[in-house]
Amino acid sequence: MLAHMVRVPLSPEQVKAGQRLGALIRTARAGRDPDVIARDAGISPETLRKIEVGRMPSPSFGTVIGLCNALGMPLQDAVDAWRGVDDRRLAI
Repeated sequence: MLAHMVRVPLSPEQVKAGQRLGALIRTARAGRDPDVIARDAGISPETLRKIEVGRMPSPSFGTVIGLCNALGMPLQDAVDAWRGVDDRRLAI
């Protein structure tokens, strides 16, 4: 029998990290068509919007990689945003 997996609520720190990541992605997209970016990243436009506004504070690793590729952004930038490194470039 499979045990049911219960998703543990995110900590306030994890929520803030997701908001920083979303702000970075929103800034990196800067005027580019969200439908095109979402398609290129392999996600729905709604998922992109949720990430950008912080309503999906913990996207999958594959989603983050896809977004970085679609935006031409180094993965390290996403890691730094998540960790809170150099918040000056993020507009939350």
